Amino acid sequence: MNKKLVLILVAVLLLGAGAAGGAVWYLKGNAAAPAASASAKAAEEKKPGEPLKYLTIEKVIVMLRRQPGDTVPHYMSCDLVISTTVKQEKEAKEALPMLRSVAVRALSALPMEKAAMMTIDQFVEELNKAYDETYAKEQRERPFQQVMIGKLILE
Repeated sequence: MNKKLVLILVAVLLLGAGAAGGAVWYLKGNAAAPAASASAKAAEEKKPGEPLKYLTIEKVIVMLRRQPGDTVPHYMSCDLVISTTVKQEKEAKEALPMLRSVAVRALSALPMEKAAMMTIDQFVEELNKAYDETYAKEQRERPFQQVMIGKLILE
């Protein structure tokens, strides 16, 4: 009789712990949903199970804008990674020189003081905004889902 009571108590405790864990998981997932960025939403819009390809744009080096009275030049170097689908990979590879040019234009407009205070997510947001504007101007669809920062150096 004592063994049955212990087994029942253990089963009830395990069920309760499982339910509590499930509730935390569910609430955590729903609380984070509104905070999802536009690039994450774009990645979710792809068809489930569709494999992604990652292309690298290496060594994007720009001289950051100087402030009045600043005599020392400041540079930024970064490696960018874009995620694309297998179907769009060829088009994305053909667009790599243009993507590099847009990144240089967007990043070189930043003053050193602002760049030094920015987070990686803010750099990604600036780049995605620049890419969105470029593709909207050309009235074409972006051949990639998002841009990511692989490496970033401010000097």
